[in-house]
Order: sequence, then C-alpha cells, then structure tokens
Amino acid sequence: QVDLTDNRQALEKDLNDMKIQDNATHQNNLKQLCRICGVSFKTDCYKRTHPVHGPVDDETLWLLRKKEKKATSWPDLIAKVFKIDVRGDVDTIHPTRFCHNCWSIIHRKFSNTLCEVYFPRNGTMDWQPHSASCDVCHTPSRGLKRKSQPPSAQHGKRVKMTAERARVNRAIKNQPQINNKNVMKEITNCKNKHLSTKLLAVDYPVDFIKSISCQICEHILADPVETTCRHLFCRTCILKCIKVMGSYCPSCWYPCFPTDLVTPVKSFLNILDSLSIRCPVKECDEEILHAKYGQHLSNHKEMKERELYSPINKGGRPRQHLLSLTRRAQKHRLRELKRQVKAFAEKEEGGDIKAVCMTLFLLALRAKNEHKQADELEAIMQGRGSGLHPAVCLAIRINTFLSCSQYHKMYRTVKAVTGRQIFQPLHALRTAEKALLPGYHPFEWKPPLKNVSTNTEVGIIDGLSGLPLSVDDYPVDTIAKRFRYDTALVSALKDMEEEILEGMKAKNLDDYLNGPFTVVVKECCDGMGDVSEKHGSGPVVPEKAVRFSFTVMNIAIAHRNEKIRIFEEAKPNSELCCKPLCLMLADESDHETLTAILSPLIAEREAMKNSELLLEMGGIVRTFKFIFRGTGYDEKLVREVEGLEASGSTYICPLCDATRLEASQNLVFHSITRSHTENLERYEIWRSNPYHESIDELRDRVKGVSAKPFIETVPSIDALHCDIGNATEFYRIFQMEIGEVYKNPHASKEERKRWQLTLDKHLRKKMKLKPMMRMSGNFARKLMSKETVEAVCELIKCEERHEALKELMDLYLKMKPVWRSSCPAKECPELLCQYSYNSQRFAELLSTKFKYRYEGKITNYFHKTLAHVPEIIERDGSIGAWASEGNESGNKLFRRFRKMNARQSKFYEMEDVLKHHWLYTSKYLQKFMNAHKTLRSQGFTIDSDDRLGDSLPLEVSLESNDLVEL
Repeated sequence: QVDLTDNRQALEKDLNDMKIQDNATHQNNLKQLCRICGVSFKTDCYKRTHPVHGPVDDETLWLLRKKEKKATSWPDLIAKVFKIDVRGDVDTIHPTRFCHNCWSIIHRKFSNTLCEVYFPRNGTMDWQPHSASCDVCHTPSRGLKRKSQPPSAQHGKRVKMTAERARVNRAIKNQPQINNKNVMKEITNCKNKHLSTKLLAVDYPVDFIKSISCQICEHILADPVETTCRHLFCRTCILKCIKVMGSYCPSCWYPCFPTDLVTPVKSFLNILDSLSIRCPVKECDEEILHAKYGQHLSNHKEMKERELYSPINKGGRPRQHLLSLTRRAQKHRLRELKRQVKAFAEKEEGGDIKAVCMTLFLLALRAKNEHKQADELEAIMQGRGSGLHPAVCLAIRINTFLSCSQYHKMYRTVKAVTGRQIFQPLHALRTAEKALLPGYHPFEWKPPLKNVSTNTEVGIIDGLSGLPLSVDDYPVDTIAKRFRYDTALVSALKDMEEEILEGMKAKNLDDYLNGPFTVVVKECCDGMGDVSEKHGSGPVVPEKAVRFSFTVMNIAIAHRNEKIRIFEEAKPNSELCCKPLCLMLADESDHETLTAILSPLIAEREAMKNSELLLEMGGIVRTFKFIFRGTGYDEKLVREVEGLEASGSTYICPLCDATRLEASQNLVFHSITRSHTENLERYEIWRSNPYHESIDELRDRVKGVSAKPFIETVPSIDALHCDIGNATEFYRIFQMEIGEVYKNPHASKEERKRWQLTLDKHLRKKMKLKPMMRMSGNFARKLMSKETVEAVCELIKCEERHEALKELMDLYLKMKPVWRSSCPAKECPELLCQYSYNSQRFAELLSTKFKYRYEGKITNYFHKTLAHVPEIIERDGSIGAWASEGNESGNKLFRRFRKMNARQSKFYEMEDVLKHHWLYTSKYLQKFMNAHKTLRSQGFTIDSDDRLGDSLPLEVSLESNDLVEL
C-alpha cells in the first residue's frame, strides 16, 4: 500500500512537471507570433517586431505630430486601425508584439505614401487559451490559420455588386484619361454650385492651385474631405463618384469607402478659408475671403428679392426704405397690412395682434438663420429676459459655494456654448454685492454714538480696531475680522425692508409711520473648535475659531399707546438668519484674547442702547431702537464672559446662587437670582474685599464670581446644549443600569469600560448609532427616544428597573418639547401646563430609584431643566427660539467657505469667509434661490415697482426651471 501511494505521488509530480513545461513551451511559441495577423517572426521577412503595449517609436511619433493626431501609444493606434482592443490582453493567451508588416499598415493609414503591404480584410486573429489542440503549439513556425466564415446570402450579393463595379471600372480605366475626367465631371455636375479657380483674386502658382482644388471637378474645394490615400475632394463630389463608380479613390484607384473620409487638418482649412475670391455676381467687383463668401452671396440674394418685390416708383423722390421713415410715414405705408393682420388676429387669435406680429417676426428670423436674435425674441415672448440679473447670479454663486475662478469658468463656458450672456461677469456681481454688505447705506444716530465714528461707509475692519494699545498690554496672537456693529444692523434692516413694509401693511398701519420701531436682537457667540483644514501664509495663530453673530428676532412699532409686532423671525434657529458679525482665529478659553477682540464690539453695543437710529426705508426716514439679548451662549462661555467660576464649581448654576449640594437636596424649587449688574457688584467686592474676610468667606459672599464680567447676557438656558447635556447623563445612566450599580456601587474602571462597550455595541446593532467621542446634537436626538430605552432594557435583567427607566424617559420626552419649541404656548400648551408636575415626578425618581447616582450631587443641565424652565418661559415666552442652534449650524458654513471661497493668505481668508457668510444669510438673495420651490411650473418676475430698495433696481424675469438646471 505504501508503494502504491509513492507511485501515485511520483506520477502526479511527473504530470505537473509536464504541464509546467507545456505551458512554458506555449509561452515561448506566443513570443514568436504577431498579435494582430498571427504571422511567425522566424521568417526573414518579419524579423523586425514592435511591442503591443507602451508608447510609439520615434518615427511613428514624428508622423503623428506632423498629422496633428493626439494618439501617442500603440494600443490607441491598433484600436483605431485594426479595431482591436489590446488593453485587456492576458500574457498567457495573447502575444505581446506585432510584426513590421502591421506596423507598415499603421503608417499607411497616417502617411501620404502607399506601402507595398498585404493584409486581408477581416484577417485579425482570435486568440484562445492553451489547450490540447492548441494551434500555437502545433504550428509555431508557419504562423496561424484564420478561421474562414461560411458564405452568406448577403455575402454573395456583395460579390455580385463588386464584380459589376469592377467591370465598370475596367471600362473606365481602358478609356483615355481625359474621357475619365469628363465622365466624373458629368457625374458630379457641380459647375453652378462650386467656385472655379479662375475666381481667385491672386495669381497663385499652379501647384498651389492644384492642392486647393478638387481632384474630380477641379473647382475650389467645398467642404473638403481627405481619403486614406491622402487625396482631397469636395464631399459631394467624392460621394457621388463612389456611389456610381464603386469604392475606389478617383485619383489612384486605391480602395476607399465613405466611412474612411475625414476632414483635413485645421491648418489646411485655415489656408483655404483665407483665400481671396472675386465675387462672381455681375456689377460686383468686391473681393472677399473664401470663408465669408456664403454670407456675401446671401446679401446679393436679399437685394435681388427686394428688387423683385419693390413697387414701381412713379416719379418724384426715390422710394426710401421702411426703417428710414418717420413713425407717421411707417404707419401710412403699412396701413393696409395692419388692417389685414388685425382682421386675422380677431378671427383666429382672439384679437391678440402683438402675438401675431411677434410670431411673424420670429418666423422671419428663423427663416434667415438668425437664431441668436430669434432665441432672444422667444425668451421675451415667454416672459423671460435674455440674461440673468447680477443679483440672481450672485445668489447662485453664493449658495452653490463657487469660487471666483469656478464661477468665471462657468460663465465663459455657458457664453461660448449658447452664444448668449446668460450669466453676468464677475465685476457685475461685485457691484451687486456692495449694496448687500455693511457700509453701503447712509444712516445717522441721535444722539451720536459715544466713541464711534460717524462715518457710515465702513466695511470689513480688523477685529482689533478700537482697542487702545500700550507697551505693557497682553500680546494678542490672533487674526480677527469683523463688521462695525451699527453698520451691520443697518445692512440687516435694509435687507429686510420688504418684510417690514409688508408687515405694516398686514397690520393695517399707514406706510408713512416713522416709528419708533423696536428691534429685538439675539446675540450668539461660540467656539468652533479645531478648524485646521487649510494652511496659508501668515503668522502662526491658533487653529481654533470663534464667531460672534446676531439674529433679528422681531420688530415692533409703537402705535396708539400699544406695541404692534410687524415682523417675527419664522425660523430663529436657522443658519440663514444668523448673521456673522465677528470671526477670529482664537481659542474661546483664552480670556485675554477674547476680551481684547470683543471689547470694542461690546462698547459699540452699549453705545447703541442709548441712541436712536435714523434710517431711510420706503422713502421715509424712520426711527429704530434696539434691544440686545445675549442668549445664544453655552454654559462654558456664559461663565467665561460673566466672570463666573468654571462648570466644576461648587456653585452649579449661572442663573441662581444654589450650590451643588443644595440643588441635589431641593431639585425643583429655585428661582433666577443672578444678573449682569449683580455680577459686576460682586466682582468689585471680590477685587477690593471691603469686609476683610477670609478667602472662603469672601468666595461664599460673591457666589462664585472670580473675574470681571465684560458681556451682558440674559440668564437663560441654551436649548441645544441642554439637550446634549441631558442626553449625556442618560447615556451614563444606561451604562450604570447595565452594570447594576444600584447593587454594587463600587465597580472598578475596567468594569465600567466594559459596560460602555456593551452599550455601544447594542446601540449600533439596534439603533444604528455609532459611538462618538463627544456627543453631538444629532446623536442626542436619536438617543433620547422610547425605542432606545426598549433596546437598553434588553440588556437589563430586572423588570423593576425596566419600569423605572421607561418612566424616566417618558417624563423627559414630555418635558423636552417645552424648552425646545419656538413658541410652547401655541405648539404644546398641554405639556406646558403639565411641566411642573412632570418635573417634580422626574426629580422624585432621581432621588429614589436612581439615588445611587444623585445622592448629594446633580448635573448642571438637570438642575436647570427641573428648576428654571417655567420661570424663563413665563419671562421670555420661549427657550428654543433664543437658543444658539443657528450659530452652531453656521460652523459647517465656516469650514466650507474657508475651503472653497477664501484666498490662501490667512490675513485675507477671514475677510472672504466673513463676506460670503454674510451674503449667504441675505434674505434678498434667498428669495431668488427659493423661487423654484414656490413657482415650479410658471415664470417668476420682479418689476421695479416691487424692488426692495432704490439702490437695487430690479427688472428680472426668469423661469424657475433655469435656477433648477443651474
């Protein structure tokens, strides 16, 4: 049995060696064969070979450049000449070289000379993988046979036609050459169509005239084509000859097919078009270029038709052209035609004379091939302008995030393809954007602002302007750009001019009321984190950014001892209404830098509180007062700008004076006690210590104030960060419930890490939630749901804990809409009424069922959610409307504008980002981008009567489909 096994293994080894040797032989045989025709290289005639893949040789490259061809590799040429794609070749099946005979055929295709080469039609090889009956291995020295196809009926018919054509050709060949030429001229019959060489204005050499004339009709080439044998003919002449005499070149009788005809090189066509020709029309001695002959001849035809239909002038002055007459004379001459058109319009088109006349004009333009003017007329007839208004182009550029170079490329391409200037050039867009940026509109403050220039033409300025500098100042290592606060507010009001006037009209107020208007402004400020996406030239600055922005929330007018609200922002948390005021490359934790940049801005804000703005709106100078509410700050920044200790402080809340222990013992019953004024007073006590107390006593007196407050904020809750903070706490509760901390409160770090991994894996599987390093708003929204609790309960064994966790989530989901909605009294009145009960029940659950987590401590956002929400809503009417979500949404816009629209230098990129972000929030531009949503099927027109301001006259007419396509 052992011997049999050894014999079998030896036999398998021999077979394997034979197979390897056989494949090696096959590979060697393939190397001796031509890839295209299959001929063997062992014969003396075919010893010179060429690679199938790779660049062409120098001789072929020189020929291709001479003939202005773009191909530079052998695969491209083989595919063009032999219709063989060698890019997918396999070395074990296909040869890697081809013979010199096939190389000569390629050269014949692109050269003027005819090579003595022979290659049968449809004679390329069909290569197959190696097998027992392999033709490659059996006949390597003689080449390979090509498969012969069985004759078909169509093939027989083609043979008969070819034989008949050959008989005709032999008859023609046997005749003298002059008779042959005459026959071909009779076939083409183009004497009255093509131009004779006698019309050439210059006495050119004979050889040159032959090179520009057709080889058949001997006229100047008209629509010239080139055959494979490099002879030139008129297109109509060669096609007629091929149809009658067969597929041969009339000059050298080389086989030629209609599909082989190509246009000559461009340089030859340029020479042909530049020939000077005498006009063949009698009494016209004008010399014109060959390229413009058709246009010149059409002018003669128009004059001839005009003379044909011109009425007889019976003496007197010569009859004048219609366009040279006065309007009265034109009416007199066309009175009969006008009566006929009027009668036709009343009979057929319901009396629409204008439509009939414009249609006639359109048909006349189309008949004369004046398609450019016809397209413009058709656009006017359909209610569209011939081009887009610069403001529309600017809206398209800003909302599609196109840089200047990208927009200019699109502008040139559209203009070249359509022949019309649909888009406006960049200089027109820059003119349009000036009216939308701060610093364009004149205004006045009464009384003038303290320490603020009266100049109104102030655009983007350096963020450090207005800051007094001295030698001992803290070195500000940052780049900041901002608008002046008052010019930015004026530009925002002018941008909303139409909404303000329409609001007055909707409230039945007179347009001439000049105020005073009360404008409520929401202020937001937040850090954007790491923005190190693009590095340009400039100083080394922190790759973190901070943005200060504002939103016009509502505008009211005092009328008859009451305030009437004429405007209210419908989407106060949208990035489209959150206007950027200041951008800086700085860390929000850097108190000194933040103070240095925002202090001038805050000084302007404080000055505006005590003055009234005089601004022209709707042709009337109106008065505006401003109320600033700093609510769009997260807790970290509130503590920073109000001078409070960090969030880990004993004093847990920036709204009240409660400590963490007091807040955990009394979860619900607290009231708002802190204010900006009180914080300033406490800072003075902290700084001067007038009662000479110890550090602990002094800290207890000032309730956590440790720095000077420099921005006035409204004590409130930021709904977005409240949602994220509470979701983070629920995420920890889920982990502790999985680990049963209520039984074992002293778990190790490794165990807690294992609970977190288990929860992440389960949430990914059930809820499609990917674990995150820092919780985002979207993750928080998905996490806080009943489905998530159901999924988490699958990992918890105790049914009692299931019920407690579900009730806790249910109560939270009932409380959440109250602080998230923009107007809870309208959107969720029942939940608003139940909020106090739900919050008390929520607090009871925390202090009983989840005592292991909240005994003697509570999170900042849980405290604010349970204790302060009803009081804030009673004061402001909403929490969600005053959140910082619009400012947070602008973070992605900052990154996108910085990446696509900003210049490389760090000094200029902040300026570009600030400008483009401001334009992105323009309501005037948003109107154009939203046009296609409301008017999908019909046109969209803005007349000068409906314009937003005198500075931007609008006469725009476009279809919504135009914007959709763009």
